[in-house]
Amino acid sequence: MNALITLILMALFSSSIASSTVIVSNSTGDINTETRHLSQAAPELNTKVLKLALTAYEKAQQYGLAKKQILTVIDYSLPSSKQRLWVFDVRKEKLLYHMHVAHGKNSGQTVPTHFSNQMSSKETSLGAFVTKGTYIGSNGYSLNLQGLEKGFNDNAYERRVVVHGAPYVEPGYIKSVGRAGRSWGCPAIAASLAKPLINTIKDGSVVFAYYPDQKYLATSHYL
Repeated sequence: MNALITLILMALFSSSIASSTVIVSNSTGDINTETRHLSQAAPELNTKVLKLALTAYEKAQQYGLAKKQILTVIDYSLPSSKQRLWVFDVRKEKLLYHMHVAHGKNSGQTVPTHFSNQMSSKETSLGAFVTKGTYIGSNGYSLNLQGLEKGFNDNAYERRVVVHGAPYVEPGYIKSVGRAGRSWGCPAIAASLAKPLINTIKDGSVVFAYYPDQKYLATSHYL
């Protein structure tokens, strides 16, 4: 009798392990599938960066921090003369926007090389953010951001790191100067596109700002 009970318990334990393995495998498969599909919509976006962004997006969804199935990806390893911001509808696997974005004036010239979470640093912050509400400020219609990663961007709201429009990110300006102007740490975009983009991503979508910073990549809880 005891032997029979032991065999039953072993079978249940093995079944539980198998089920758990399937769940993990399926989760990885979903990320890989989403990466492949969204890469087809945005071939200019590095697939490794996109996969990291989707991983951060999934974590924010799991933690209950994100409400919308919209993901914004910024690749700060690219120069500001390039369109380095992408907005996706993850559920529909559709690219919504592809545009220029500025970085902080103290992060570098054309390509940012250093980043900060410190107050008044005028540098860009890396990592996963969730969008909050909008307001009208000195830069017009703007969008608050909440940094989700302690030590990397969790001071974003207090620093007033927000999405806003700026004339120095307009394509005409970039073409004439050779690069976008620089902000005080905000991911500023073309003023002509600010309202439609902000209305698309406001109130609970994920923004992921990437750069191959080894400390961030090694210690982030969202990757």
